[in-house]
Amino acid sequence: MARLSLPGRELTAGELSPSDRRPVRPRPADAVVANALPADAVPAGVRSIARTLRAAGHEAHLVGGCVRDLLRGIPPLDWDIATDARPDRLLSLFPGARYENRFGTVAVPLPDGAHEVTTFRRDGTYSDHRRPDDVTFGDTLDEDLARRDFTVNAMAIPLDADGMPGAVADRFDGRADLAAGVLRAVGDPGARFREDALRMLRAARFAATLGFTVEPGTRTAIAAEAPLAVHVSGERTFAELMRLLAAERPSTGLRFAEETGLLAVVAPELARQRGIPQAKIHGDDLWDHTWRTVDAAAPTLVDGLPLARTAALLHDVGKPATFADGHFVGHDTVGAKLAAAWLDGLRAPRAFTTRVASLVRHHMFSYASEWSDAAIRRFIRRVGLVDLDELLDLRAADNVGSGLASNVDGLDELRGRCQAQVAAHVALERGDLAVDGDDLMRALALAPGPAVGRLLEELLERVLADPMLNERGRLLAIAREVEADGARGAASDAAAEGHLAADAAGHAAGHAAGDAAAEGHLAAEGHLAADAAGHAAGHAAGDAAAEGHLAADAAGDAAGHAAGNAAGDAAAEGHLAADAAGDAAGHAAGNAAGGRQSRP
Repeated sequence: MARLSLPGRELTAGELSPSDRRPVRPRPADAVVANALPADAVPAGVRSIARTLRAAGHEAHLVGGCVRDLLRGIPPLDWDIATDARPDRLLSLFPGARYENRFGTVAVPLPDGAHEVTTFRRDGTYSDHRRPDDVTFGDTLDEDLARRDFTVNAMAIPLDADGMPGAVADRFDGRADLAAGVLRAVGDPGARFREDALRMLRAARFAATLGFTVEPGTRTAIAAEAPLAVHVSGERTFAELMRLLAAERPSTGLRFAEETGLLAVVAPELARQRGIPQAKIHGDDLWDHTWRTVDAAAPTLVDGLPLARTAALLHDVGKPATFADGHFVGHDTVGAKLAAAWLDGLRAPRAFTTRVASLVRHHMFSYASEWSDAAIRRFIRRVGLVDLDELLDLRAADNVGSGLASNVDGLDELRGRCQAQVAAHVALERGDLAVDGDDLMRALALAPGPAVGRLLEELLERVLADPMLNERGRLLAIAREVEADGARGAASDAAAEGHLAADAAGHAAGHAAGDAAAEGHLAAEGHLAADAAGHAAGHAAGDAAAEGHLAADAAGDAAGHAAGNAAGDAAAEGHLAADAAGDAAGHAAGNAAGGRQSRP
């Protein structure tokens, strides 16, 4: 699993911290701790580190997000300690510790986990708008707090010689902003964001996860400096967006990002949605529909990431590019490509990108109660069983974002019918078949190659139409028939651009078979599946056609015997099965017929 460099404890790409998942509203002013915390609020490992530092004559302070969360009544995930001890001194005080970066952070391993201890520092210039060109270690806590992003993150709690917490150090009035639910930059907001452009994305994330209002001066500075967000790495941008989308109401951060111009920098295709008309909720445009859909999407995490929320954010990303005459033809296909390209640019996990793109690609399905059970199985096969629940959840959110009830257009009925098919343990994917490629190669003496895959697809199509066929013996028998039909040389067919021309001729005992051709237009949901087989004097051959045109010939009898013919039935969802041929002991006959059947 690729690693992402996230603020605080390093997380894998498939992991959000519990505090990011946990919606917590701002606490009232009287709930904010004014002075000290109870001793048991600090873990034993953190107190142990503090005791070691203090015994060696150094300071020890809790800093950053852990102080903010403690004062909000939320158990912190990470415990960051700041000290005047230099990194080399820390390494000598804590055997086994690791110097993690050039910014003075040392990881101290303890039984309750590794804790980060960072030397006080004052930053120099930030020429790349992300990291200081040089770091100067400081001597005072005030210097360290002055370089932090927001006042609610610029508080500290000193730990005494026993590791017990003391009074909150709050020179930037972070407690007042915490109580009021306000996000305010430390010092000059423009300077803070020019130093590190990531802080602007963090502001959008905190607006959503903390439910805070961004103070006007800070907001104005973000709007002015938003173009600098281009300097933030894709990995960091992805991490912040995933945390934002995991919030109780992501739209708070998304709308802030759009209004300040951040969205246009990190997701220009989404920013283009503003002003695109939508005939849904009165007064809403496409961007309004998008953030409403995100809020309505399921907040559950899949492999640690908000899959449905991300798909909801991107489900209509293809609409601006396809907008013409009030319509968005093909926006699902275009959107899937744009979504994949954007996530790739953010270095998102490959599997996550693939699933999001698939959800975007398939979100425009249309269900009718008349669908047969086979049609339900083909729907599951097409969209993928692994994404079925998320796709239906996405449609429900899309409905809500359109001002409709979540279950319109029979969505609950479709969900129930899909669940029934899954619960019946019928074959829905190639892996569910009673045979696999090795079975086919052994039983039919086939060489490895694409032909084996095509044969498995043919077997799956037949099993989707009739689940009772999914038995090893029956599938091997069908496979032998298909292979035998293809091996016999009495008939050949060729397809080009959806047209099939075929002829068959037979000769037996001085009798000649005449042939006749007929061509007609046949359609079934744009696809035709047909097969024909004949039996005469022991055997007969036929062939059939697809892709909307049929040409077939029939020919006659031999030695007083007549050739019989049989009509093939159709498939659905764009599958074609056709091709039968045979000959018999000096007798031959060819016949063909086609049939059609439409999927509901």
